[in-house]
Amino acid sequence: MMATKITVNNNGSLLIKGDFEIVDKHGNAYDLGGREQVSLCRCGKSSNKPFCDGSHRGHFEHEAEAFALPPKP
Repeated sequence: MMATKITVNNNGSLLIKGDFEIVDKHGNAYDLGGREQVSLCRCGKSSNKPFCDGSHRGHFEHEAEAFALPPKP
């Protein structure tokens, strides 16, 4: 079993790989059709939300650079 890895892509989606489950607000699991990798929309333009369909191209800018969060309060 591969650990879950989430990659924040420049100007695009969140790429999720590994062992994971995606559920809706009611806790119902999406049928991922056996996929071990999916992309989640960050721009809000996808017609296939929460999954990315590439609609962000040319309409969403974000340079993905890792940083440390401030300490928890």
